[in-house]
Amino acid sequence: MRLLPLGPAVLLLGVFLAGPILWAFYGSLTDAALTGIAAKDPQWVGLENYTELLSDPDFLQSLWLTVIFVLVSAVLGQNLLGLAIALLMTKASKAVSAVVGVCVVAAWVLPEIVAGFVAYAFFNRDGTLNQLTALFGVDGTDWLFTVPMLAVILANIWRGTAFSMMVYQAALNHVPEEITEAAMIDGAGGSKRLWYITLPMIRHSIATNLMLITLQTLSVFTLIYVMTAGGPAGASTTLPLMAYEEAFRYSDVGYGTAIAVVMLLIGAVFSIIYIRALRERKG
Repeated sequence: MRLLPLGPAVLLLGVFLAGPILWAFYGSLTDAALTGIAAKDPQWVGLENYTELLSDPDFLQSLWLTVIFVLVSAVLGQNLLGLAIALLMTKASKAVSAVVGVCVVAAWVLPEIVAGFVAYAFFNRDGTLNQLTALFGVDGTDWLFTVPMLAVILANIWRGTAFSMMVYQAALNHVPEEITEAAMIDGAGGSKRLWYITLPMIRHSIATNLMLITLQTLSVFTLIYVMTAGGPAGASTTLPLMAYEEAFRYSDVGYGTAIAVVMLLIGAVFSIIYIRALRERKG
C-alpha cells in the first residue's frame, strides 16, 4: 500500500520515457522511411542498420567529433571554468560577484537558437571576432570554415558554463568555514586547501554536475546547426546532426533512429560511470 501513491508517477514514466525509448529501439531495427513503400510498410531488417553504421566512415567521424565535443566543451570547458568562476566569486565583493554572475548567466538563459545566431555573428568572417583582431592589425579568418569544431566548442562553453558555476556556488556555500580556517592556521596554502579540503567536500556536486552537463552537451543540436550546419564537409557533424540528416534529409528514418539509439547508449554509459562514482565515494 505504501507504493500505491507512486503508481501515477511510474505510469507517466512508462508512457513518456520508457515508451519512446522502446519504440526507438524497434524503429532502428526496421527500414522505416519518410517516403516510398518503406514509409507505409516498414520491414524488419534486424541489426542491418547497426552493421552499416560500423562500416560507415561518416558515422565513425561523427562519433569521434561527438566525443571531442563532449570532453572538451563539457568535461573540461564548462566544468573547470564554472568551478574557477565559482571559486573566484567566493573571494570577490558582492558588487563584482553580482556583475560577473549576471554576465555569465545571461548566455545560459538565452534560447539555444538565439545563442547560436549570436555565436555565428561572433565567429563569422565579417563578425565581431575578426573586427576585434583587426584593431590590432591581425588579419582574421573564416573561423566557421577553418576551425568549425573549435568555434562550436567555444560557443558551447560560453553558453553552458553558467550551469556549472551555479552548481559549484551552491556546493561551496556549504563548505564549513571553520575547516578551511583550521587548515589555513596549520599552514596549508590555497592550492592545498583546494585540493585536499574543498574538492573532496564537494565531490558529490562535481559528479552530479559532470553527469548533467555531459548528457546536455551530448544532445546539443541547434547551436551547431545554426553555426555550421555540420560543415564544412562534415567537419563539425556530431551524432545529433547526422541522425537528423539521415532521418529527415535523406528520409532514412530507420538508419537515423539507429544513430539516435547509439547516442542513447553513450549517454547511459556516462550516466552509469558517474552514478557508480557517486556510490563508491559515498561508501
